[in-house]
Amino acid sequence: MSSEGGDTKGPEKPDFTQGIAAGSLADGAMLVGRVGKDDVLLARAGDEWFAVGAHCTHYRGPLAKGLIVGDTVRCPLHHACFSLRTGEALRAPAFDPIACWRVERQGDRVIVREKRDDAASQPHAAASTPSSIVIIGGGAAGFAAADMLRREGYDGPIAMISADQDPPVDRPNLSKDYLAGKAQDDWMPLWSAEQYADQRVELVTGRRVTGLDAKARTVTLDDGSTRSFGALLIATGADPVRLSFPGADSSQVLYLRTYADARAIVERANTAKHVVVAGASFIGLEVAASLRMRNIDVDVVAPDKVPMERVLGADVGRFVQSLHEAKGVRFHLGETVAEVEGRAVKLSGGSQLDADFVVMGVGVKPSIALAEAAGLALDRGIVVDQFLETSAPGVFAAGDVARWPDPHTGDKIRVEHWVVAQRQGQTAARNMLGRREPFDAVPFFWSRHYDMAVQYVGHAEQWDAAELDGSLEAKNCRVTYSRGARRLAVATIGRYHENLAVEAELEGEKVAT
Repeated sequence: MSSEGGDTKGPEKPDFTQGIAAGSLADGAMLVGRVGKDDVLLARAGDEWFAVGAHCTHYRGPLAKGLIVGDTVRCPLHHACFSLRTGEALRAPAFDPIACWRVERQGDRVIVREKRDDAASQPHAAASTPSSIVIIGGGAAGFAAADMLRREGYDGPIAMISADQDPPVDRPNLSKDYLAGKAQDDWMPLWSAEQYADQRVELVTGRRVTGLDAKARTVTLDDGSTRSFGALLIATGADPVRLSFPGADSSQVLYLRTYADARAIVERANTAKHVVVAGASFIGLEVAASLRMRNIDVDVVAPDKVPMERVLGADVGRFVQSLHEAKGVRFHLGETVAEVEGRAVKLSGGSQLDADFVVMGVGVKPSIALAEAAGLALDRGIVVDQFLETSAPGVFAAGDVARWPDPHTGDKIRVEHWVVAQRQGQTAARNMLGRREPFDAVPFFWSRHYDMAVQYVGHAEQWDAAELDGSLEAKNCRVTYSRGARRLAVATIGRYHENLAVEAELEGEKVAT
């Protein structure tokens, strides 16, 4: 659920069962029409024609505004990728397929016929079949791995062990629509209890893995029980950075990482009038925007000189700050929370704010204690190779904890993006089945603030130049981050299709090794 997408509205849609002139659609072009009551996307790729569902199965993004790459179509909102041949959701964040229709060419006309029942892809035969698979973590990477294992035809036992009390949920929405009150509780779980049963995925919640013996291929849980595995995925994610100051442990100080955290904030927000948010990066400012949409007064406290400057640069950061200020958010930059006593929030500069509660959004750190105790190779995260395998054979890592060799920058990187974690979970799943598939996806994330979304592809920890094309004020621009002559990343506002095109270009730009 999101306000980012929208149905493809406008003029009357053509009835594809009556056909269209073949020459009316150029190579790589798409058109939305009707087949009965269904919205259908007709796409041309070379001399081939495809008819598929018009909306992404993630947030119902309009695929007609996306991009055709080969025989796939990519969603403009969050870069989900579907096969035009089968409708299969090839890359997260979408998991469910889109429908397909049979297309017939008659002379110079293209006609869409009946919906195809044979379109959904069949499970592939696994190259290897581990006796059992254990997934540690119930976040983006863990869930995506479990889903892909079944889609790839793995028939053995799968256990997902999560320290969270809740099943995996759509975590990006916790700071966006859910916190703003636009997404209901029953929409948040990624699967229902029935789906876990149908897919034969044993979901163990509220349990933490406390020990890993990679040689014996066993894990120990905090209740003393043990599990054996043929292959293991560590997808423990990241934990919020918890600062130490007087009052830091009081009930007035809340964090946002889990679904339970979000519910606690929503419950307090229902009667709150004034909240202090500590942190001016993505989570902190998304929380600020969501609370303002509830008409709650918000003060943001952060040590930064400019919000988001480390990731997006000063110009974009100042622009995002101005959007928040126009909505009434007050910034206290160059300061930190020094003490919380009741409603009094004391800042490092000596001033004091009154607040119903404080939300801490000052960053996260990878959850690597288990891997460290198990003797796995670490480097500010769990070191993995191009196949996402750790230093222990048969043990893989994905998501916020994994540091992998990025073929696009030539660096070993670790990123904390939802879509990256999902796609790593998918790749790790295939590699646990012996696929030996390198993880070479270009990192992607999005961040939404009121009616403005930033889309970012690539990875730039440091850059020499940030070149702006277009206008920030008009919410129509591209910022290219470069180091020397090499383009590292691109951020866009209001240019969804261009962002997809840049992603496709970056996929072909790899550093020679």
